[in-house]
Amino acid sequence: MVYTTQKLELRFMATQPRIGESFEPLLNSEEGASLLGGIHTKTLQRMARKGEVPGYQIAHRWYFRASELDGWLKTKLNSGSQFVRVNGGE
Repeated sequence: MVYTTQKLELRFMATQPRIGESFEPLLNSEEGASLLGGIHTKTLQRMARKGEVPGYQIAHRWYFRASELDGWLKTKLNSGSQFVRVNGGE
């Protein structure tokens, strides 16, 4: 596919945040897992693969938006399906 300069400029402009909007950087699996209380990165990736949490797979790597993970967590907490970590013997 051949792009002219004009098409490239329009494509670039379409991907840029609009005035008044801010760009939210993506978190990698480690950062996303840490944000969710330190769950294992493979657990977060598995949940994203199953569609249980919002995530984006780009070139075999998973990325997450903090705002979407926060919204997902709030929804889970409000629905009554809470995750409980049980420490052995404590």
